[in-house]
Amino acid sequence: MGITNRHDLEHHPKVGASWEGYAVEEVLKAFRPDEAYYWATHNGAELDLLLFKGGRRIGVECKRADAPTFTPSMRIALADLKLDALRVVYPGVQRYRLGDRVEVVPLSGVVDAE
Repeated sequence: MGITNRHDLEHHPKVGASWEGYAVEEVLKAFRPDEAYYWATHNGAELDLLLFKGGRRIGVECKRADAPTFTPSMRIALADLKLDALRVVYPGVQRYRLGDRVEVVPLSGVVDAE
């Protein structure tokens, strides 16, 4: 894969997908949902995880970005799925709101998100 050092790893085209897979596994371990799904529409909107836990619908989007932003896919998922909450999990350290029912949560603090 041509990865010989940390710089090569952090800038590899597959690093985002690899981090997302890791984050999804960690979220599933932390939340221990009753049910979990991937969700996508024919128009291209998608959500990494749709979790059902204790009668609540929780959306999870994993982003390997320093400061994730509210996306059209998130807006569509909130409305179409009637989510109680949407968590955007990222590798940073700050927790902050993106909007009504939408919060950015560090992966390290995902256990505290619910």
